[in-house]
Amino acid sequence: QVQLVESGGGLVQPGSSLRLSCAASGSSVSRYDTAWFRQAPGKEREFVATVRRSGTGGRIYYVDSVRGRFTISRHNAKNTATLQMNKQKPEDASVYYCAGCSTMVLSSIRMPRKYAYWGQGAQGTLSS
Repeated sequence: QVQLVESGGGLVQPGSSLRLSCAASGSSVSRYDTAWFRQAPGKEREFVATVRRSGTGGRIYYVDSVRGRFTISRHNAKNTATLQMNKQKPEDASVYYCAGCSTMVLSSIRMPRKYAYWGQGAQGTLSS
């Protein structure tokens, strides 16, 4: 059974940094597309970043609004995925979710319903 557990939530301070981690159990993260989504109050769940599974090349993709500020990493030895959030902006305040899918295709990476496994959510609370 695959389970994802998130940690590292905290304050979103404009200009500062925050790091979220997603620990996986039950399988190896390298065999899954591992992604981060976020959902703010009153908004749809938004794709943030993903690292593709190793079998498809392990490419990384970001939503335009975070490119250059956020970094997604997969740490196979620790079976974790990390989202490093730098140069934060007020609009980054959200609940962040990690997600996994073993059969993802590139055209669907932004679609939450295509991911089979989800973390419980980590809160990034705005502090301006």
